[in-house]
Amino acid sequence: MILLFSGGTVSSSVFSPYGTFIKMKNYAELIPVLKEIVILAKKKDITIREVLQKLDHYGFSLIALLLVLPFMQPFPVGPLSVLGGMTFAALGWQILQKKPTPLLPKKILTLRLSEKNWSRITRLSIFIITLSQKITKPRLRHLVNGSSGLKFEGGIMVTGGVLMAIPFGVLPLNNFFPGLAILFITLAQFEEDGLFILIAIFWLIFSVFYFSIFFFGIYLLGLELIHYLPDWMANLV
Repeated sequence: MILLFSGGTVSSSVFSPYGTFIKMKNYAELIPVLKEIVILAKKKDITIREVLQKLDHYGFSLIALLLVLPFMQPFPVGPLSVLGGMTFAALGWQILQKKPTPLLPKKILTLRLSEKNWSRITRLSIFIITLSQKITKPRLRHLVNGSSGLKFEGGIMVTGGVLMAIPFGVLPLNNFFPGLAILFITLAQFEEDGLFILIAIFWLIFSVFYFSIFFFGIYLLGLELIHYLPDWMANLV
């Protein structure tokens, strides 16, 4: 159900008091949109397609933000990291391709959710958005807006997703560091905070460094094993 909040249209929408959608002019109206979704869901079950068609480009940030939270833990999550990483990479690629909405299976788009389900998801989304507004502010907007902003957002999400999808087995924090990059790129969109773009890039670089140290250690261990292998074989004989 996390896959509900996604979209990439040029403008988004709000429900009118009469149960129809009206255009949303800016991001400040996103929280009222989420609240109105629950109100309309009390009258009838809403399909995912209906919501996707009405959310602004911030829908990409919402879906990525909700998806990345389970990976923000110090321990590996097994095959889920591969699935999650591929999902982030796919979202990032769609952003780079300037897709109006994420390409989701028809079964997901036509899925209808009850008011109870929408209420849980919107409460979590509103909490995260409200919290992010306390730690972000508009700055370095050239890193967030326009074509350069799309390249940063999509590129970081693709790179973070690929790093997260690499199966590292027992390596601690293998999801956490790429997850931080995705987390900060999503938070950057909420208040057009270019500083968070730079922070996301830092965590990508740190992730590559961290994984490189791991592979270098495996390489050295392999050399040691090869060096002592003849002696071990001789002892066995």
